[in-house]
Amino acid sequence: MNGPVLIIEDNPQNRYLATYLLEHNGHEVVAVADGDSGIECVQKVLPCLILLDIQLPTIDGYAVARALRRIESIAPIPIVAFTSYAMPGDREKAIAAGCTGYIEKPIDPDTFIATLESLGLAKRSPRKP
Repeated sequence: MNGPVLIIEDNPQNRYLATYLLEHNGHEVVAVADGDSGIECVQKVLPCLILLDIQLPTIDGYAVARALRRIESIAPIPIVAFTSYAMPGDREKAIAAGCTGYIEKPIDPDTFIATLESLGLAKRSPRKP
């Protein structure tokens, strides 16, 4: 898929850092700040990958992942939990909800893109300065 990366993240600093790293590596990004907006947005933008925070206002990321997995047209799209939840069992809970990968925050800018590529993000050429 060649669509943008959809980031569903309520924290502006986390959204900014992920967007910067993705755009710097040649990816288009669409970002929203809550789960309801993410569910609404996903069919409009048909992303190539979804980065999903778990602790969101109004509806948590687990519920968002479950709702997204019920949408047949986006079934092949990887959903990566992008979360500070790092207790035993959190990764398994995210996978059980429908996520295909899991990244703990704070992210490591040096390995973030490579990690996403290992989880299904197509490799792109970095932008030239």
